[in-house]
Amino acid sequence: MGHITLILGGARSGKSTYAEKIALAYKGPVTYLATADCADAEMEKRIELHRARRPASWATWEGDPRGLPAAVARTDGLMLMDCLTMWLTRLFLAAPASEEGGEAEWLAEEAKITALARALFESVKPDASLVVVSNEVGLGLVPPYRMGRRFRDMQGRMNQLCAGYAEGVALVVAGCPLWVKGGAPLGL
Repeated sequence: MGHITLILGGARSGKSTYAEKIALAYKGPVTYLATADCADAEMEKRIELHRARRPASWATWEGDPRGLPAAVARTDGLMLMDCLTMWLTRLFLAAPASEEGGEAEWLAEEAKITALARALFESVKPDASLVVVSNEVGLGLVPPYRMGRRFRDMQGRMNQLCAGYAEGVALVVAGCPLWVKGGAPLGL
């Protein structure tokens, strides 16, 4: 398995910008793993901002979220996944039990998503690197509805899973990375 770095932060914390700095410092091929689904005009604007910041030399993967582990397994160099939260959102919303299922049905769906996440992290080639951007969702209020609580809990568990695979984990606050595991890759 290759090198994994997890970059966590809240909304507008600077986590994506910091992850992009890591990718810009890399001296080989970079592939941007774009995980968002362009569902409305607001998301379209966000996606355009991210596209505008990326160098033309970076390759981009956009596709079915279930196909991401296979895409990672085929990719060399450095991959920047922005972001784990959007990837999980797409998988979560595709799971019928996320909203209406009972606890047992939801836990079975979450187990499938967890297996897919493990496959993603384990598919990084030994000589490749994966930088994962993700939202830290556990510092806010408890969502008042079951679907929100299920997503928040799953996101927290997936962040922990990714951190377990990662050699470095940073929490970005106001644009400043606080390394909570390992240290800054590539001397940043």
